[in-house]
Amino acid sequence: MTRQPENKSADNSAANLKSDDSALIRELALLLDETSLTEIEIERAGLRVRVARNITVSAAMPASFQPAAAVAPAAGADLAKHPGVVPSPMVGTAYWAPEPGAKPFIDVGTKVSAGQTLLIIEAMKTMNQIPSPRAGTVTQILVEDGQPVEFGEPLVIIE
Repeated sequence: MTRQPENKSADNSAANLKSDDSALIRELALLLDETSLTEIEIERAGLRVRVARNITVSAAMPASFQPAAAVAPAAGADLAKHPGVVPSPMVGTAYWAPEPGAKPFIDVGTKVSAGQTLLIIEAMKTMNQIPSPRAGTVTQILVEDGQPVEFGEPLVIIE
């Protein structure tokens, strides 16, 4: 009785599949770097691959830095009713700049256009740009850099 060779094609196809998976993951990781996305997910032929990047943001404030605008807690209720207030659309942590040490998106006195980024709010490890709802001049910044904010909390006043 002669011995038949084992079926090597199944082993080769498994090796090719692992190689293809590796190449796909590397390609997705490069795409994350090129586009500055934090995560990407793709489903192809029943295979779902999700690649995500961990982003940690730490806010460092220079010792000589003075806040742009200070608000008394009692005035907070009055500011929420101000016609130019921009409320927080979510719960998270507000940051004035895209990264620690970078120039803030806005300062008091900055003229902004509708859609211009005012600040970012980190929620669930995702950075969300908060756009200006209208054009005008920033008269007050009501949150500190790195401050936790609640839904509906006044962030900025634009007149």
